[in-house]
Order: sequence, then structure tokens, then C-alpha cells
Amino acid sequence: MHRTIDNRTARRSFLALQGLADPPRVRQTPDDLLALIRRLGFVQVDSINTVGRAHHMILFSRNATYRPKHLKRLIEKDGALFENWTHDASIIPAEFFCYWKHRFERHRARLSARWETSRGPSWLGECDRVVERIAETGPLMTRDFEGDKPSTGWWDWHPSKTALEYLWRTGRLAICRRDGFQKVYDLTERTLPACHRDPSVDHEGFVDWACRSALQRLGFATRGEIAAFWDLLSPAEVAEWILGHEDELEQVLIAGADRSKPRLSYRLTDHPAELEEPPEPPGRIRVLSPFDPVLRDRARAERLFGFRYRIEVFVPEERREYGYYVFPLLRGDRLIGRIDMKAERNRGALAVRRFWPEKGVRRSAALYDGLDGELQRVARFAGVETVDYADGWKA
Repeated sequence: MHRTIDNRTARRSFLALQGLADPPRVRQTPDDLLALIRRLGFVQVDSINTVGRAHHMILFSRNATYRPKHLKRLIEKDGALFENWTHDASIIPAEFFCYWKHRFERHRARLSARWETSRGPSWLGECDRVVERIAETGPLMTRDFEGDKPSTGWWDWHPSKTALEYLWRTGRLAICRRDGFQKVYDLTERTLPACHRDPSVDHEGFVDWACRSALQRLGFATRGEIAAFWDLLSPAEVAEWILGHEDELEQVLIAGADRSKPRLSYRLTDHPAELEEPPEPPGRIRVLSPFDPVLRDRARAERLFGFRYRIEVFVPEERREYGYYVFPLLRGDRLIGRIDMKAERNRGALAVRRFWPEKGVRRSAALYDGLDGELQRVARFAGVETVDYADGWKA
């Protein structure tokens, strides 16, 4: 008989593991920030900047004393973090680079075969030429190559852009910094310290780390959720790992928010205390990034929180249910609504267009006071002075 974990315990344990049960205003040092990113595993990067970049908002939602300059130092000066691919572009602790070497090998085999077929064998020469130029001149951006050759229409990319992307995804180049949001590439050996760059692990160690570390951050997960966390393994590889580590795993039933049939999941037998008696998260409202780790797996978030969320950036405006880029709102252990807003820096205002509370959320003065307090904090973080509520903003 499998043990059933009630929904509130499941929600709270996941939030605790994801850093959202911590006090949100404890002064954060660069070392604290690095520890938080290690705890999360990675922080997704995205180009949309309606209020703030996704990675900054993810970190700010967990600690309101977060400072982007500390992240910049950890990446550009200390070499403690690197940027590469999980399910998307992400900032990753540098000590995980040894595991990404396995990803690089897989990308190298897959992309080389695909691109050689579509672009001919000469494109690898373009890669060599790009590496030679960066080695000689130092860090460069895509635009530094744009005058070399005309575009061939490869993904609407300049040939050198294709080479840069390939070299980055296969580990030969690294992103040493961003200029605005443009990647600046350099040789990996000039970007990451040797202590992170040189170690290697065998395939068995790689698979074990990828499965175990995913479970440590998720708390409980299905085979597919374990595979999807880092996007490093196939479900078949995870299934084989589970079979080989049955003595270290237990199966539990996770109750969903909608009281549907509990979902069978795995967790480590030496799981942290947060999974048994998780702390109550802070009761104040917090704005989450649409790319927050709590929401990245949309189906899992819907089961745990009863909150269905989809980004509508690519949905035609007339077909959007909410808006272009709408932010989820967390209060305690509940996702209580979503808000459409934008930092209009030219006039120094956070423009709030609409707020949609979830069904069952009481529209009280306390709710709106709490929301206003959070929006004032977000406005300051976004570098604007005021919060400007549109007429009819309360749905």
C-alpha cells in the first residue's frame, strides 16, 4: 500500500524546496545568491522584458534584497555560473559543467549530422574560422561577424550565427557576459575556471547525478518529470536508473488540487525534512515570472495548485484569454491569480492593466492592500517610481 501525500503537504514541500518558503527579506550576499541558484538547479533566461528579465524576477521573487549586480559578478568575474541549455537557455552552477559535457557530446552528434545534411560539409569550416577569430581577438558577438558573408537563410541566421550557436551548445565556446541581452562569446577555457571545466564523470555517474539531483529539487516526481527537469536524459534512461536504485526510492501517491486520482510518484528514501513537515510559506503576495521553476512544468503545476497557466505571447491578440505576458501571483501556498502589467520606463510607471483572481479567492481590502504592497516592491525593482492602475483593472 503506497502512502498518500495530501495536496497541501505536497504544495508546501515543493515550494520549500524551490526557495519560496524562505523569509523574503533576509539580506542576501553573493554567496547566498549562489547557494540559492544551486538549490534551484538553474534559472531560465528569456528575452522578454515587460517588467524585468525572467532570471532577475525568479531570483527577486525569492528574496527581495536580490541585486542583479551580484549575479553579474558570479557569472562574469567569479566564473561560478555558466549559461547553457536545459529545456531552454539557463544560468547553471559552474560545478555542473562536468555533467553538461555529456549533453555537449549528444548535441555534437545530433547537430553535426543534421546541419551537414542541410548545409553541406563546409559549415564545420565556418566553426573553425569563428573559433580562430575569437581566440585571436577576444570575446565577440554575432554582429561582429555579420559583415563577413551574406545570409544564406539558415533559420534566417547569418552563417556565423549558426556556427556560434553550435559551438556554444557543444561547449567549445561559452557566454562570458551579455551586452544588453546579446550574447558575448569567448573560448570556454577563458571563461570557466579549470576546477569546473576540467573534471569529467562517466556515463553511469552522469545518469545517477541527473536523476538524483532532479528528485532532490522536485521532492517527488514521475519518471517523465525526472527526465524533464534537466532535459538531459530520456525517460528510458530514467526508467533504467529507477530499476537499479529501487532500494533508495519509495513510491508515494501525490494528491492533486482537484481531488482527482492521486498520482504515483517516486521520492528518495533519504528525502529532506521539508517533505514530511514543510514550513508554511510567507503569507505576502509575490509576483512570479511566467518562467518560474514552480510553473515550468505546466501540467505538474496544474495538478499541485489547480492553476492552469499558458503564455500567450504567440497567441493572436484577439484570441488571448488574458494577455501577452501575464504574471502569476503566489500567496502562501496558493496561486491566487494573475496580473497583466508593464514597466513603462519612459514615464516612470508600472502600468497595471488587469488583475484576475482565481475562483474562490475573496476580493477583500486585505487582498488589494497586499497586492499593492507587492506591486510597489516590483516597481522599485523595475526602476520605476509609481504604480499606475488602469480604469477597470479589477476583473
